[in-house]
Amino acid sequence: MKSFLLDLHIHTAASDGTDSPYELLNKIQKSGIKIFAVTDHDTINGALETQKIFNDTNIKFIKGIEFSTRIEKSGAKCHILGLNYNENHPAFINVLKAGNKLRHEKFYKRLELLHKNFNINFTDLEIENLLKIPSVGKPHLGNLIVAKGFADTRAQAIEIFIDKCSTGNDKLEADFVINSINSSGGISVWAHPLGGERESELPEDKFQNTLKDLISFGVKGLECYYSKYNFQKCTWLALQADCNNLLISGGSDYHGSNKDIPLGKLNAENMQINPEKITILKEFGL
Repeated sequence: MKSFLLDLHIHTAASDGTDSPYELLNKIQKSGIKIFAVTDHDTINGALETQKIFNDTNIKFIKGIEFSTRIEKSGAKCHILGLNYNENHPAFINVLKAGNKLRHEKFYKRLELLHKNFNINFTDLEIENLLKIPSVGKPHLGNLIVAKGFADTRAQAIEIFIDKCSTGNDKLEADFVINSINSSGGISVWAHPLGGERESELPEDKFQNTLKDLISFGVKGLECYYSKYNFQKCTWLALQADCNNLLISGGSDYHGSNKDIPLGKLNAENMQINPEKITILKEFGL
């Protein structure tokens, strides 16, 4: 198989990225990436819009989504990607509705706590505009807090204000999410299993315990190649996947200008990965 660029973890402005599907496709075509997935948080709006306008026969597009989940018995938090799902399947419709419901409840709870704890208030028009975003989250609130002069940067707004407004148990159960993705014909993948961007690295014992639980729930793949991890860690994760008969995936976690992560970056050293190592591609007929 010829070596080429791929990226199975990309966010658009439908969630907390900054690129519209049109802007993303333009960048994809210029980047040399030949396989990519749009994986917005709790919404498929960006993926469906990308599918609608995508017409490049030289590039393979895969519908995706990312859910924030927790494991009830351990309290462990993990992100689960769903790739190549059937969005019309009842199980997938159900989990998508549940994710959207939790996200909106979390949004209103944050508004309430920002008012109560810091006297930060938003106008009806500002709230209305925020709700036009299919998957509104921390970055959008952070930008508005900066615009109001309460913080100098979005990162500062999130750290000083938003992260101090705990919304409690606001994540879907991992077994529910994995079950729903798999039932729809999609492939469930544990995203950035050692920790995502700006997160502490997960200790090996916690990784193994979480992996064991996710396997029991039916998770199909592991995101072994990831922009934050050095090549040694990527190789170690690939070994864990092989030992547990899991598919190997890879993605950058690109967010446009919201995060300093280039498209197609699958390890910290930015080494190009032979696509034969990304075994999940076989599930897409590649």
